[in-house]
Amino acid sequence: MRQILGMIVDANNKFTLIEDGDRIAVGVSGGKDSMVLLYALSLYQKYSKVKFEVVGITLELGFSEMNFKRVVDFSKNHDIEYHLIPTKVYDILKQNLDKKGDIQCSLCSKFKKAILIEEAKKINCNKVAMAHHYDDAIETLMMNAIFNGILATFKPKMYLDKTDVTFIRPLILATEKAIKRAVLKNHIPIISSNCPKDKNTAREDIKNWLQTDVYRKFPQAKLNFQNMLLHPEKVILWNEDND
Repeated sequence: MRQILGMIVDANNKFTLIEDGDRIAVGVSGGKDSMVLLYALSLYQKYSKVKFEVVGITLELGFSEMNFKRVVDFSKNHDIEYHLIPTKVYDILKQNLDKKGDIQCSLCSKFKKAILIEEAKKINCNKVAMAHHYDDAIETLMMNAIFNGILATFKPKMYLDKTDVTFIRPLILATEKAIKRAVLKNHIPIISSNCPKDKNTAREDIKNWLQTDVYRKFPQAKLNFQNMLLHPEKVILWNEDND
């Protein structure tokens, strides 16, 4: 967990994600990323000079046989404030299937984001922390380039003026490999997703392509991708004002 904490400190120094007086709601799906983020922020809170609060929020989306008791117990054992919120998201998704008869991931994401913000504000949180990590950022960059024709990924920090809530991603510099290692070494409980689209998405295809083809053949690519994201001035496109 020390490595993860170091990455969070580094991200905080670069992007000013956590500030004095913050009350941060962590979106906890039960997966490895969000569970590591919840635990890491609870540890960071104890020794950081920055005074802030951490609250875990899980949205029960309605997928069958998903039991969050282990997350509840883990939070209680580590003195982490935690809220389990029932929703009807899956019921709504089943009523709005795409042309192939599948649930719409983009619609699910919008619902989750809106409900999470609403629940966070109910308990006086001014920030919402999501567990997206460095590998997620690269995958999103590639997905946007391939499927949408734009060079863009999510930001480490984003203020939403309509809701007066700031989204932060403290694991933005953490690798998935480091997160997996932290789960094993710290015996962090993981709740498997029963979403019918889990591991069956375009994102999963991009992840597999990067891991099995790009990074294996060009191991320097991973660090270079990070340098590219941290130094946008090095990106040269066809702007009309370019000489």
